[in-house]
Amino acid sequence: MASKIIAAGAAFAGLGVALGAFGAHGLKDRLTPDLLEIYHTAVQYQFYHAFGLILLGLFVAQRGEEAGGAAAAWAFVVGILLFSGSLYVLALTGTKWLGAITPLGGLAFLVGWALFVWTAIKA
Repeated sequence: MASKIIAAGAAFAGLGVALGAFGAHGLKDRLTPDLLEIYHTAVQYQFYHAFGLILLGLFVAQRGEEAGGAAAAWAFVVGILLFSGSLYVLALTGTKWLGAITPLGGLAFLVGWALFVWTAIKA
C-alpha cells in the first residue's frame, strides 16, 4: 500500500513539473494574466498534495498499513483531480461552470489532511 501511495505522489509531482513548464512556456502568451494565475494555482495545489501523498506513503511504510492512510491517499487523489483538474480546464477553456467543481476538490483535500491527522494519532 505505501509504495502505491508514494508512486501516486511521484506521478502527480512529475506531471506537475510538465504542466508547470507547459504553463510557463506554452501558455504565457496565450492566456490572460487572470487565467494564467488560475492555472498556476492548479499546479501549486497539485504539487502540495503530491508531496502530501509521498509523505503519507512514507508514514504508512514506517508505521504499517493503516486504513486511514489509504482513505487519506484517495482523498488527496480525488482532490487533485477535482480541484486542480477543474482549474486546468477552466484556465484553458474559460468554462466558468467548472468553478462549481473546484470547492469539492478543496473539500477532498481537507478530508485527506484530517484523515492523515487521524491516522497519525492512531499510530
